[in-house]
Amino acid sequence: MAEKSDKERPSHLVRFGQTDLYVSQVCQGTAFRNMPRAADNSMGLRVLQHCIDVGVNFFDSSNAYGWGGAEETLGKAVVGRRDQVIICTKVAASYAPKKESSPGEPARFTRDFLFEQAEGSLKRLQTDYIDLYLLHQPDKVTPAAEIVDSMDALVQSGKIRHWGVSNHSTAQVSEYAELARTTDKAPIAGTEDYYNIAGESLTDTGESRVQQMEGEMFPVLRQSGLGLLAFSPLDTGHLVPGRDIDPSTPLATLIDVLDEVAQDLRVPRGTVCVAWVLTHPEVTSVLAGAESPEHVEDNFDGTQIVLPDAAIETLNAASAAYREQQAQNSS
Repeated sequence: MAEKSDKERPSHLVRFGQTDLYVSQVCQGTAFRNMPRAADNSMGLRVLQHCIDVGVNFFDSSNAYGWGGAEETLGKAVVGRRDQVIICTKVAASYAPKKESSPGEPARFTRDFLFEQAEGSLKRLQTDYIDLYLLHQPDKVTPAAEIVDSMDALVQSGKIRHWGVSNHSTAQVSEYAELARTTDKAPIAGTEDYYNIAGESLTDTGESRVQQMEGEMFPVLRQSGLGLLAFSPLDTGHLVPGRDIDPSTPLATLIDVLDEVAQDLRVPRGTVCVAWVLTHPEVTSVLAGAESPEHVEDNFDGTQIVLPDAAIETLNAASAAYREQQAQNSS
């Protein structure tokens, strides 16, 4: 694939880590919360096509989203426009469930399994290659060296261009990076992880996941130059306008600050949430889940505005206060 020169490449695209992938700073996800993930998702198709129209070229999926349905929808959306987009999809460490309501059997990231699943994704996406192929969650059984070797084999086969991980620990990311470097294998390109201004989600030990990202993962990303696809700018829906929020809670206070900043800038709350995540240089792109053309535009606008210093200070203080209160409540 011929790489575009700087003059040919749209100015709003940024480099993902140390790769040759140039992506929009908002990535459209296909893990739709309020729409079906089936292949016949007509509204999802419309949303994905509108993304390309407004300048979003980065799309994220997984073989586990609708167990192939989301990838099929994405494949339909990019027909005839494949050269305009960067496709990221993930492979889950499990087999498809036999029944819709039951979990799939756990799987190991063996070479045979990874090649088989990649082939399935390629077929559903109607493409000859995947730009960025991620391990959706850790496989705690297969040795890391074996996984690195298998991902390198996928890159060498031409089925994928780059590989990375999602929802892995800092130690795991560092191990993959070091293994690839010392064995001269295809390097890990980056990671996909949870990061937003609130951070409702906690680790198994009750720690803030976003604070863990800042304290542990961010230094590794800075040192290694890996890309970061930060998902859930609206905190899995907690920051979506229209929700009933108890006005006495810390979340309500944070939302009040977000809305004050949004009103001053004359933009929607979601735009501010995306823009805040991008104030962190470790973040390459924000993975958002717009489910309407209007929300696509709100998210894209978050990559185009520059938050004033005063607004950033206000938002940072509100975020810190919320996390502190959250930590007290969980202790």
